[in-house]
Parts: sequence; structure tokens; C-alpha cells
Amino acid sequence: GVDLDAVGGWLGSYGGEDSPDDISRGLFAGEVGTPRLLKLFDRLDIKTSWFIPGHSIETFPEECRMIVEQGHEVGLHGYSHENPISMSSEQEEAVLLRCIDLITELSGQRPRGYVAPWWEFSHVTNELLLKHGIKYDHSLMHRDFECYYVRVGDRWTKIDYAMPADHWMQALERGEETDLVEIPANWYLDDLPPMMFIKKSPNSHGFTNPRDIESLWRDQFDWVYREYDEAVFPITIHPDVSGRPQVLLMLERLTEYIRSHDGVRFVTFEEIADDFLAKHPRQQP
Repeated sequence: GVDLDAVGGWLGSYGGEDSPDDISRGLFAGEVGTPRLLKLFDRLDIKTSWFIPGHSIETFPEECRMIVEQGHEVGLHGYSHENPISMSSEQEEAVLLRCIDLITELSGQRPRGYVAPWWEFSHVTNELLLKHGIKYDHSLMHRDFECYYVRVGDRWTKIDYAMPADHWMQALERGEETDLVEIPANWYLDDLPPMMFIKKSPNSHGFTNPRDIESLWRDQFDWVYREYDEAVFPITIHPDVSGRPQVLLMLERLTEYIRSHDGVRFVTFEEIADDFLAKHPRQQP
């Protein structure tokens, strides 16, 4: 999965909305990093899923057309990488509808998948996705290498030190399972936190050796390959990060390593969702 955050990422999440320099880094992601990744995927002969904020679609129309023309899937990822928790339900739905229209116009078909900006779900995100016909999500983390069906209505009690302790000593209450497929998100298979410098992030990295990340990802893959008969290994990358030479080379090495194992396939996220739906139809209550 490729998140084309670009300028939108600096507007919505990374604290660069007032910095011409940070905005220029977003322009790099759209105009330089994206073509480099497309060239890599063409060389490796794999199809990927791009989750593109509406801002990126309208700011980089040529590069987004290249993504579609090369046969990659396009999914939803907010407009300006807005945090769903910070929006009203009306704002969140307005963003969703605008971006569905933008992706439909770009790709010729309605998007089937969604990635929440900054991997933050609001209390109504799952209901909105179901309401507007989205097949799968890639934001939640109940599991790491197995797809599952998203629940709605989970409830938990926050600690309130102004109240007696009995007020908050309550177990989490699970809601009801829905038809929305979850392809789990995974911070430990994401290129951005360890390999992109963010000035306003107190724990920013950005100078991690990609070979160290490659080792971490290989170890995870080796364990999953040994322990599971059926699994997903959903890596998330960004042109902001993986458009850099050192990371492109790492991705080449990693792809060839993973491909050397019998029974492994590189597929789009929609193919993953369709395979899960076919093999594990939801049991109706």
C-alpha cells in the first residue's frame, strides 16, 4: 500500500502547514517520489494499492493519472490528511463524499478501500464507510497479519480522576461485527515513522539506516511465513520516504527476498479483501 500524503500530509498531520520548506518536501513526494516508485513497481512487475488524499489528486493530476494508467488500485485517504477524531461527523462525511467523487473521476470507478489519515478512526468512521459502500478498511490494528471483519459500537470507559474509582473500572464492551473487511494496519511495517524527519515531532527519526528497517521487516516476514498457512503482510510506504534512493534499493532487495518463498503473491488490497470474503464469509447473526 502506498500513501501519497505529499503536501496534504504536511497540512493535516505533520505540522508543516506554515513552512514553505516542508510544503516543498510534499511537492517532492508528488513530483519526484511518485514517478520513482511507479518505475520500481513496473520493473518488479507488481500491482499496488495507492491511497491518495483528494488534495494530492488535485495537486498532482499528471502523476495520479500515471498511477491509474499503470494499473494500480486507488483508494481513499482523506482530503488534506485531516485527523478524523478532530472533525465533526458532518465534516468527515463531506470529506469522504468529495474524495469518492475525485477518485471515481480519476480512475473511472468508485473506490473500494479506505485508509484513515494518520491511522485514526473516529467513532463514526466505520459507519460512514459502510453507508457509502466501501468494501475494506486498512486503519485498525486488532490483528497484524490476519484480515477480519470490523465491529461497530465498541465502548470503553476513560479514566476520570474527579470521579470515584468505581466509575471507570469497567471492561471494554465489544460491539457488533459488520461486513466491512479489515486489512490490518501496522506501524511496524510502515516506512514513515523511522525514516522521515518531522521537525515538530518530538520523537522524529528520519536518519535510520534502511538496512535496519529491512532487517526488521524480514524478521517479521520470516516468522509469519513459518507460523501461518494463510496470512497478509501489508507493508505501507510513502513516496515522501520510499522515493529516496536508499529506500528504493531496500525495497528492491526486500521484494526479491519475499518472492523467493513458495506460495507468496504480491496483490492489491482489493484482491486481498475479495480473497478473504470468499474464504471466510461472515456468519450472519
